[in-house]
Amino acid sequence: MSSAAVGTFSASKQIGFNKNETKAGEEEELRDEKNKKFIDDNDEEAINNGGKPHDDQHDEQEEEDDDDAKLKSEKELDLGPQFSLKEQLEKDKDDESLRRWKEQLLGSVDMSAVGESKEPEVKILSLSIVSPGRPDIILPIPFVTKPKTCLFTLKEGSRFRLKFTFNVSNNIVSGLKYVNTVWKTGIRVDNTKLMLGTFSPQKEPYTFELEEETTPSGLFARGSYAVRTK
Repeated sequence: MSSAAVGTFSASKQIGFNKNETKAGEEEELRDEKNKKFIDDNDEEAINNGGKPHDDQHDEQEEEDDDDAKLKSEKELDLGPQFSLKEQLEKDKDDESLRRWKEQLLGSVDMSAVGESKEPEVKILSLSIVSPGRPDIILPIPFVTKPKTCLFTLKEGSRFRLKFTFNVSNNIVSGLKYVNTVWKTGIRVDNTKLMLGTFSPQKEPYTFELEEETTPSGLFARGSYAVRTK
């Protein structure tokens, strides 16, 4: 993911080329320069738009609409009354078999992290990029709105993984999801959706590491990337 300009070579400077070869080399050089300008312009556009190029905003809006529709559909299901976790734990406390089942299901729930709210609260404490042979890159939390202040460099072909540290309070969070979208030169090149799991409230923060990845390598993989994580 390291930035690199595309190198060009002038055929007119090579010894032993005839006029036709020189002309072909100059045309190739001109095409390379135009391609480099196109890449630089699109990189700047992606950064100026908060990492969301104009052409990809429509796709992103469609994804959000799909998520909203799915959420609306789930809310329309009659799942019965919702209770806070404290109410769930206190219900049927005289039933020994139910009590043991709840303990097995919930584990050791920290009651100090359980509130009266029925909605779980997830707070991201830190987001780090871990790569062997170099210090961890710790991204600012909360995320800033200016992408240029969050720039970092990873060498091509290097191994890395993302590490999250977060707190869960009030209630059980079911199906915590991680979504990561990557753009290059104004084009979306990756969209990852991963289910992290279900977490019960506790005082100590959770730490979750994603599987190890490798940065792209090669001439066409070099350049600036814009990333949005949620």
